[in-house]
Amino acid sequence: MLFTAKEITETIDMFLRYKLDIRAITMGISLLDCAGGSGAETRRRMKNKICRAAGKLVETGRAIELEYGIPIINKRIAVTPIALIAASSGETDYTPYAQILDEAATELGVDFAGGFSALVQKGFTQSDTALISSIPSALALTTRVCSSVNVASTKSGINMDAVKLMGEIITKTALRTAEQDALGCAKLVVFCNAPEDNPFMAGAFHGVGEAETCLNVGVSGPGVIKAALENCKGMSFNELANTIKKTAFKITRMGQLVGSEAARRLGTSFGILDLSLAPTPAAGDSVARILEEMGLEGAGTHGSTAALALLTDMVKKGGIMASTAVGGFSGAFIPVSEDEGMISAVRAGTITLDKLEAMTSVCSVGLDMIALPGATSAATIAAIIADEMAIGMVNNKTTAVRVIPVPGKKAGDWVEFGGLLGGAPIMPVKDASSAEFIARGGRIPAPVHSFRN
Repeated sequence: MLFTAKEITETIDMFLRYKLDIRAITMGISLLDCAGGSGAETRRRMKNKICRAAGKLVETGRAIELEYGIPIINKRIAVTPIALIAASSGETDYTPYAQILDEAATELGVDFAGGFSALVQKGFTQSDTALISSIPSALALTTRVCSSVNVASTKSGINMDAVKLMGEIITKTALRTAEQDALGCAKLVVFCNAPEDNPFMAGAFHGVGEAETCLNVGVSGPGVIKAALENCKGMSFNELANTIKKTAFKITRMGQLVGSEAARRLGTSFGILDLSLAPTPAAGDSVARILEEMGLEGAGTHGSTAALALLTDMVKKGGIMASTAVGGFSGAFIPVSEDEGMISAVRAGTITLDKLEAMTSVCSVGLDMIALPGATSAATIAAIIADEMAIGMVNNKTTAVRVIPVPGKKAGDWVEFGGLLGGAPIMPVKDASSAEFIARGGRIPAPVHSFRN
């Protein structure tokens, strides 16, 4: 017997009571063979291939939901970074590529399409520059397209010219989508050490080392972990860690089942399973509440970084034991707007931008879904990015920044994005200027431990 009656009961409880779900199934699609002599031809090939490869993705996801009773929240696609695909066209405005991605995603019925992306950790090509300059209009004129730019890596250092540029691009994107409270910025992420097999938006793209197509799965279950820890009152950290690890193991097995079955039905390979405790605005689905269950009065208070380190590591260890294909980010996300416990902590004053930055040294990603005052300068945003990139570079881990300067809003105001993106209070930034530092340009060299050949 594959599962015992007790295990089946536990799994049903995970779904019905503790909000366990498959956060996303994401089909990665290589578009390398779509590059043509003209932009129009390239885009025609892109749409044909995307629709052909992912034509049954939504249908398959829904069938698995019905047959297994497992919620699959989002069905998504991710493509080869468009800066690579559009390079041969000679065009300087890549907005039409985003629009064709959006058109294909709409026809397929998928929730998001990732891959309007560029990799510039060491320098820019002309195509990279064209794509990045097109981001504000691309995100303003589409509804399902997500964009990402990798500006740093442990091996290459930090491209500070790209960091400066992304501060400006985020500001422009906020202004272009001001009527939607800068919603375009919620679909834009800046990376250090971006993974090439990530099923989570806004940072998903299909890496050049990936197969022609593959199916990646993102599993989330913060409510399940919190429920398990409710039975650990007064126990030692050893017992706490073991409980998290065992629970993560059970969650991962479920994700492995769904991913393998979806890939089989779609006639593609199963890529990776990303076990990440990705919260939602709903009560009972919060990473912050897990930290509080460990014994902290509020997320962000002293001890939060240590608690998050334990949580992230044990989730990864439990996942690795349950699947040979754990990848992507895996661990725990700490977005502000998407986590009701984090929002409460911001309001209580235990979570600040500085504390969030410290916690990102041990979490899965970085500064995520943070609303900033609309008057925040491009240089300040660039400096926030630079700090986070430095954490990723030095610690040889993925870090990211997804900040949203909301026009017309000031610190303490509330902004609502809706759906999984939630809402958040506007967080204050430092008044002292970083403009002279950012204006230097050039590259912050890679750390000495990056030299490992």
